[in-house]
Amino acid sequence: MPISFKLQNVLLYVDDHAAKHPELYYRTAAGSASVDAEAGALVCSAPIDFLTYLNGLSIGKWRRYAGIRNPVLHIELAGAGDLRIEGIPVSTPIDPDAKPSGLDPERTVICSHEFSGTLQAPAVLDVAVAADDMDLIGFAIEPSRGDAVSIAHAWWSCEVDPSEVNEVRLAIATTTFKKEAYITANIDLVQQAVRAEGAPIMGNFHMFVVDNGRTLDVDALSDDLVTVLPNPNVGGSGGFARGMMAATEVEGAFTHVLVMDDDVRIVPESLIRTFNLLSLARGTYRNAFLNGAMLSLEHPTRQFEDVAFVNPTGVYAKVKRDYDVSRLFDICANERKDVEVPGAYGAWWFSCIPTSAIRANGLPMPFFIRCDDVEFGARNKPVYMCMNGICVWHESFEGRFRASVDCYQYARNFLAMIAVDDCADERLFVLRLRRNVRQQLRDLDYTAAELMLDGFADYLKGPKFLEEADGAALMMSNGRRNEKVVSVGEMDPGVLAQAGVTEAVLSSRSMEFHPTLWRKLVTTLPYDKHYLPDFLLRSRPGYAVKNGAATLEGDSARCRTIVYLDPTREKGAVRTMDKARFAAIRKRERELLKTWRRDGKAIRASWTVEFPRMTSRSFWEEYLAARSE
Repeated sequence: MPISFKLQNVLLYVDDHAAKHPELYYRTAAGSASVDAEAGALVCSAPIDFLTYLNGLSIGKWRRYAGIRNPVLHIELAGAGDLRIEGIPVSTPIDPDAKPSGLDPERTVICSHEFSGTLQAPAVLDVAVAADDMDLIGFAIEPSRGDAVSIAHAWWSCEVDPSEVNEVRLAIATTTFKKEAYITANIDLVQQAVRAEGAPIMGNFHMFVVDNGRTLDVDALSDDLVTVLPNPNVGGSGGFARGMMAATEVEGAFTHVLVMDDDVRIVPESLIRTFNLLSLARGTYRNAFLNGAMLSLEHPTRQFEDVAFVNPTGVYAKVKRDYDVSRLFDICANERKDVEVPGAYGAWWFSCIPTSAIRANGLPMPFFIRCDDVEFGARNKPVYMCMNGICVWHESFEGRFRASVDCYQYARNFLAMIAVDDCADERLFVLRLRRNVRQQLRDLDYTAAELMLDGFADYLKGPKFLEEADGAALMMSNGRRNEKVVSVGEMDPGVLAQAGVTEAVLSSRSMEFHPTLWRKLVTTLPYDKHYLPDFLLRSRPGYAVKNGAATLEGDSARCRTIVYLDPTREKGAVRTMDKARFAAIRKRERELLKTWRRDGKAIRASWTVEFPRMTSRSFWEEYLAARSE
């Protein structure tokens, strides 16, 4: 006999950090919706629409992943009015890669129901929705004139045969390093959500908090739902490896482990939806990885990424453009864009992995940070699922360039990843590395160029270097070399003016970088102002707005002094030409390339040979034990 199985709850309360963006939850006239804490209900005095990012039902995805076709809306209402189920048909033309025109797609009314109830005797509606031809469905409520409507509970469910429900036991593995405020808040949110939801997730869930900083109170925070695991500072890769080990220590204890950053604002309902989707996934998707989207903490309606991929030239690329998920067009586009692409990986701010994949293919590489999630995806080559409303909020990456991470860790770890997974063309990646060094030198960022070559050099030392390196000490040492940037307000306004840094430059918020064919050609050519005689160099400073190695805008040709601005235009530094340092960097680059050309095949083979051992449980047990002393 079929049973009712919940798909997702309808979120009635807006999270504090998204308080200025209730449209992620519902759309209504300003000031017309409020929370009645005593009644535990959302009260609305004007029409209210729940066809939103967090509350729309992604029926197209549910149909694809789990074969769900006729969902049921359960809702409990006090007051009188009209309930209307609406949707976006599959036939609606939406190009997920196109910039939105400003017009939202037209909705189709599927059905409507009048209701009347009181707080003591609410109207309880269970509405079955024929949604075979819909991508996205939701509901709207229109109170009767002069009335207010209270919504106490609402959720979407479906009828399924019990034999079709997968056995799911979900573990979270989150890694933290001295970010007590974030992690303790997330522990509380997870605890409250799982206990409030009850079965089936309650009793089939546990949260492992890997404390790389060893600053958390283990006894106070650990209970039947949470275990705090003190750990040496072995970076994100070591922390996630420890969490995965805990989740796979006992055969059959957990079917999935969800790895999640510590510095996120979690949407607790995302855990419920993850558990429910895993419970109903069919066919290919029963063993799929599930990745949650990253929304920007600074701009809560901006979806930065859910799934990305590695292209053959050795660069990360986003499957999707940034979506403004306050807009219905982008919400639909987000679901239309296919993430099942070659070379796909899911970043570990929220990535759910079957424990069977860990048992079969091993634990992360000991990279400390950077590329561990990319490598794991390249190694496993999984099918990925993602869905509107399964997400976290995370600080944006713009303006967070650190050469110690974005040059050293990136160069070293990406080359190792190519060696062990053959996920990109090594020659093209080395060519890209050389071009990045050249671009950093053109903009007088000698430290970035040096650290990128350091990463190349340490890769060439082979896997033994990675195995024996003190990752924390190396990060600290490299971190001290990072360029010191200051607020633009602290910089000399006269120098800014001479360099051409106008108010228009500072007020721009464009992060777009779409170089023309001519720009690509020019940046590839081996020219550099360091080769010019001094009399041809300009005494007036120039400026460059940069995002990593990419120059977004600026005028720095022939300048011996450059004002560097980060992509937010909020921080910067003044750089001065140093021809002796330039010459030393170019000499070292030539020497490293000579070593790579001579010994590259043997070095790559050594990484390939050691790879199975360095991702094994026995390796990680010894690695962690050695660093715990």
